[in-house]
Amino acid sequence: MAASAGSESAPGTVSSAVKEHLRQLCLCEFPCGTGSWNRSRFLPPTRRAWKKLVPGEEAAVGPGEELVEALLDLVRSPQSLWALPEDSSAEDRFLRELAIQSPLMIRDTFFYSYFRSLRVVGKQVSQVGGDLLKFLKLEELVLSANRIKEVDAANLPPMLKVLELYGNELSSTECLCAHPPPGLQHLGLGQNQLRSPSESRYLTASHWPNLVSLDLGFNDLTDLRAMVAALRSLGRLRLLVLQGNPLALLPHYRGFTVDSLARLCVLDDVTVSPHERHQFRGLGQQGDLLPQDAQLVVTVGNIRGVVDSSVLDPEPGPKGPFVAYSYYVTYDFLGGEDGEASEHGGVLAEVVKPRSSAQLLGEELAEDLAEESLASVETTEQKSESSVVSGCSAARPPFSASGEELGKLRPRMDPRLCPSPGTVPFSTDHKPWANVIACNYEAQHSIRDLGLLKGFLLAGTTVTIMEEKILSWPVVTPPVDSPQGAKKGKGEDDKKKKEKDRKDWKGKAEEPPQERKASHKKREAPKELCQDPPTLQALGSGLVALEPLLAGEAVVSTVCNFGVIRTPESDRLTFARDSKIKKGAKKEKTKSAAPIFESDYQPEQLTVEVEIQLGQVRSVEEALRAVANQARAE
Repeated sequence: MAASAGSESAPGTVSSAVKEHLRQLCLCEFPCGTGSWNRSRFLPPTRRAWKKLVPGEEAAVGPGEELVEALLDLVRSPQSLWALPEDSSAEDRFLRELAIQSPLMIRDTFFYSYFRSLRVVGKQVSQVGGDLLKFLKLEELVLSANRIKEVDAANLPPMLKVLELYGNELSSTECLCAHPPPGLQHLGLGQNQLRSPSESRYLTASHWPNLVSLDLGFNDLTDLRAMVAALRSLGRLRLLVLQGNPLALLPHYRGFTVDSLARLCVLDDVTVSPHERHQFRGLGQQGDLLPQDAQLVVTVGNIRGVVDSSVLDPEPGPKGPFVAYSYYVTYDFLGGEDGEASEHGGVLAEVVKPRSSAQLLGEELAEDLAEESLASVETTEQKSESSVVSGCSAARPPFSASGEELGKLRPRMDPRLCPSPGTVPFSTDHKPWANVIACNYEAQHSIRDLGLLKGFLLAGTTVTIMEEKILSWPVVTPPVDSPQGAKKGKGEDDKKKKEKDRKDWKGKAEEPPQERKASHKKREAPKELCQDPPTLQALGSGLVALEPLLAGEAVVSTVCNFGVIRTPESDRLTFARDSKIKKGAKKEKTKSAAPIFESDYQPEQLTVEVEIQLGQVRSVEEALRAVANQARAE
């Protein structure tokens, strides 16, 4: 094709991408270019004898050829096989029509003088070669979403006014400052890998005297004061984008930037109003005093839809176990200088997989504990050794301290409970079950490492609703030494007495005194209890996206929905128990209150309210107040 004539361009360069694009336009193939469909229009004129000139012989086109209007219809009609895609640029459409009307103009020299705007997006370009200097009138160059790591500014056309390099792999702007286009007005470097504190040295008026718009968004720049000090020299700068960088997470970021750059009109796509300038007047002079920590406040609200697991457990016997449930919310976050992990982080616990209420209802009740043998009395040394190994009261059956047995005591960690690398777990206070569990939790996190904070916000935080189950057992006092025969005789006498009482009370409505007394003891837990290690169950876990905080949002507020874990059966049992407590009604009346659970009844979904707010100062007074509070804290 005529457009690709000349020396071949190296693969991965801008020129090779441009020529490949022109080849895909098919400017030398039907209906474009020259061929049998329009050859007579471009043949050189020939002199013919007067005898061959017959009136009416001259026609508009030769036999088998097409009119220009017909060929243009083929490239303009959306239903045509030769039509361009709908998202094609106006330049592409113009070139197709020009290749029909004047195909002899399609030459390299024409392209180099024609293009004023060149867009090469997503073409895997890695080099900006010197062939670009042939585009003498090029004013706009867009090379976004490629793989460019360095740009030799000497290869950029001198008439360039707009240069966009979004979404590349640039790690420094130093390469652009060797011979930058003197008339450049817009420089777009967003979504790259700029992170060096020295980047501010290359963004001054000595390199970019006519720069009006600068986009450095979503890089890894952290030094706000140095950056703003360099940008002050850009006297024509009116539009600036810095959001997405770690430095934009500072509470005073916007106020400090607005007050320092007096000519700035738009910051992060938000117009700078006169009222805003008045609110932050004088803040730019307080740069050395302003705190360099990002402030985030995490709030956890109400939990809904939790299964009341206590109604699924059997009534405790005189020897236990007595069961206590509590509920709380955990989330992982970066630990500040004084940040600590949550309380549950160091507790020995057995983490089990969540089970549905239907499974719990279908399980059989646990068997009664076997009576422990107290015939042999251990020595004091044996008792202390057993206590050290088991970590519990001597009333529990002893076991051998083998590696296998000790391995069973180690916690089985649910992956959802493990915080991400570089984070620590935090948790709300433990609360008893309620239909709506109010956590009322609020915590402030101060993060000094802004680069690490950006990575955390991109990854998000994992929120988990936890259920803690603790089994308690009565502490059994070792028996006093007594003759074995006397103990045996006393036991036989007690047994005969119980049998006699059962016979006397047989057939009566009430229970025997001893049974009634034992039943009463079931309801009262002993004062001294030995607790087992808590068993933790993750009722629901999910990821909360925090990237909006990096993109300029001040707060992320969401309701984490983990689906339905309740069932109509579990809610009916809970309703029946609460009715007994509140109304003191009998069993028959409780059953009559249950019809609120219809066949189409849908239990409430498991949800928790979470809000994470990025601290931002709204005025210079608020910023100075924060400085005073920090000074008092130190």
